[in-house]
Amino acid sequence: MSEVFTEAATSRFVRVREGAGDLNIHYNDCDPGDARETVVMLHGSGPGASGWANFNRNIEPLTDAGYRVVLVDCPGWSKSDTIVSTGSRSNLNARVLAGVVDALELDRVHLVGNSMGGHSAVAFALDHPARVGRLILMGGGTGGASPFTPMPTEGIKLLNAVYRAPTIENLKAMMNIFVFDPGRLTEELFQARLENILKRRDHLESFVESLDRNPKQFPDFGSRLAEITAPTLVVWGRNDRFVPMDAGLRLIAGIPNSELHVFNNCGHWVQWEHAAAFNALVLGFLARGAA
Repeated sequence: MSEVFTEAATSRFVRVREGAGDLNIHYNDCDPGDARETVVMLHGSGPGASGWANFNRNIEPLTDAGYRVVLVDCPGWSKSDTIVSTGSRSNLNARVLAGVVDALELDRVHLVGNSMGGHSAVAFALDHPARVGRLILMGGGTGGASPFTPMPTEGIKLLNAVYRAPTIENLKAMMNIFVFDPGRLTEELFQARLENILKRRDHLESFVESLDRNPKQFPDFGSRLAEITAPTLVVWGRNDRFVPMDAGLRLIAGIPNSELHVFNNCGHWVQWEHAAAFNALVLGFLARGAA
């Protein structure tokens, strides 16, 4: 029988050096006990996001298959310390991730990044190529304007509106286009997400200040994608209204050893909307790299 992991039981903290100071970073460590490989999952930038909220539907299949799963909460989200980012948040998150994997004494990890987490995973893969086994990017990974979709997208506009005015009305407006089928979103989910948002108003204020000081938090890595040596799986929702699908095409055009899987009837939250199929896809991709 598989072990059932809970958020509370797996909750951990580690101090990571950043600039002239330290950050207290929260993560969840789901370790089946005999894992030889570790999968690190990085969440998106939505208000109230966390590793656990983003990936709780994806943990058990991986741990059942023998992987240790670590969910890292980026600085400015969930229980991690807040921070104002005046430069590249992608690289900031990559530096924090390096500190976490160093503290956990992990030489090499597989990375799964959703949206902002995809940008952060690419930044880490560029800075630490030898430490990445396989790379999985969903709805993110590089910046740059879409030639087909007005920028910023409607989703990003609604996301920023929640940060500036965190009301249940603004949250519902964002979440209703976050997924393809908003009928699957429950009032309980909305209330839980709003509660997470309002718990940390310092995160909201820091994110807004970061945007005001540097609107381009997530740089375009297009010119450097060819440097990525890790086998890469790019996953996208055909109906994503936050990050256009042509960003996924740019990723596979630039990353030499990459492939793209598109889910129809799917928005920006592939791992939640199509959890079973996504989990099978990821397990198959990781198994291809097993010794």
